[in-house]
Amino acid sequence: MAEQTTTNLGGLRDALQGVQLRHTPTSGGTSSAAAVDVQPKIDAQGRAYATGKRKNAIARVWVKPGTGKITVNGRDSPVYFARPVLRMLISQPFLVVNRLGQFDVNCTVVGGGLSGQAGAVRHGISKALLNYEPGLRPALKAQGFLTRDSRVVERKKYGKAKARRSFQFSKR
Repeated sequence: MAEQTTTNLGGLRDALQGVQLRHTPTSGGTSSAAAVDVQPKIDAQGRAYATGKRKNAIARVWVKPGTGKITVNGRDSPVYFARPVLRMLISQPFLVVNRLGQFDVNCTVVGGGLSGQAGAVRHGISKALLNYEPGLRPALKAQGFLTRDSRVVERKKYGKAKARRSFQFSKR
């Protein structure tokens, strides 16, 4: 039995003899693919496009150089997002990369409520800024603006009042 194992290993050694394994060490943990310069993705009108998502809301966002005007579904952002917290949420990507008032944003949002729509617009603006200026990636990534927030409402289960809430207990 031991003799058979050594012959199998010998055959394996012979088969591997012609194969050279190459290991290319990388400096500082960066790969050669990351060293490639990323080009901006801009359309014929000079705009960068991205899709943002949050909860059940989907935002299609176009970013172009301008005066800082944000239009959501054909309305200005202060009209569409009446709460100051929501307006602050959609301006966060510009504050992080020091580009406040330098880009016009036009977006269409469908689905969800206002909070989810504001989160979707923020996600879309961040991705569109990245498409316009790829050098902004480290700042946006560090703040978590490029990550899609996957938290959604849990579904209701049968035999429960809500997703987890039980019906009120009655002893008698």
